[in-house]
Amino acid sequence: MKKQNKKFIVIAGPCVIESKRIALDTALRLKDIASKNCFNFFFKASFDKANRTSIKSFRGPGLVKGIKILEEVKKRAAVSLISDVHTPEQVAYVKDVLDVIQIPAFLCRQTDLVIEAAKTKKTINIIKGQFVAPSDIKYVVEKARAAGNRNIFITERGTCFGYNDLVVDFRSFLIMKKLGHPVIFDVTHSLQRPSAKGGVSGGSSEFVQPLALAAVSCGVDGIFIEVHAEPKKALSDKYTSLLLSEVDKLFKNIATVRKALYEKN
Repeated sequence: MKKQNKKFIVIAGPCVIESKRIALDTALRLKDIASKNCFNFFFKASFDKANRTSIKSFRGPGLVKGIKILEEVKKRAAVSLISDVHTPEQVAYVKDVLDVIQIPAFLCRQTDLVIEAAKTKKTINIIKGQFVAPSDIKYVVEKARAAGNRNIFITERGTCFGYNDLVVDFRSFLIMKKLGHPVIFDVTHSLQRPSAKGGVSGGSSEFVQPLALAAVSCGVDGIFIEVHAEPKKALSDKYTSLLLSEVDKLFKNIATVRKALYEKN
């Protein structure tokens, strides 16, 4: 069997920053579980969910307060950070705090945003839009490379399936891996049912574990999961967030699948 030579990437955390306490507690717990499995862990939380369906939806603390919270989490928990930007102007404000700058799915074709993020030479995580074929993500990657940056993650988060639903084409992992960059599976966002709850996204968190393990068996380089200690009380993506107490089981199962795939008996 083929020997694995890189640590598995885990991007995890609450969808949005709800409070400093929740962010820090979640980061510390996830870091502990990830380290036990020798995963390369990045703590994720959004300072502003600018693409919420409804004007009434919680967006987060905003850029200034949110980055301060993330900066403190990074210092106290000693974790690497990833968060998303929505305008080119935000990049300069976050680049000295974030380890990975994320390009949201709905903005993945925004040339100025991709180039500005790439210019920082930080790793950028490009979320493939639900409207983009896996074979076409190469054009977004080319924009980042044109700015002199080859530190790129490519993340799959499902494709629109009619109205109010997403579906994952597992062929996309293999197609996008040909570009030579780590491919991540955003399993929780892939389980969304956009606007299915009357202006709020629904979803099916019970499928997180089987789809994550299926993606690992396809050779993805990492997974992206939104996690919450009490998903029913989460202020964003409550229907797809993985229960924090279930993370340990998921990570152990991922490690088991990877061992079976890559390590010689």
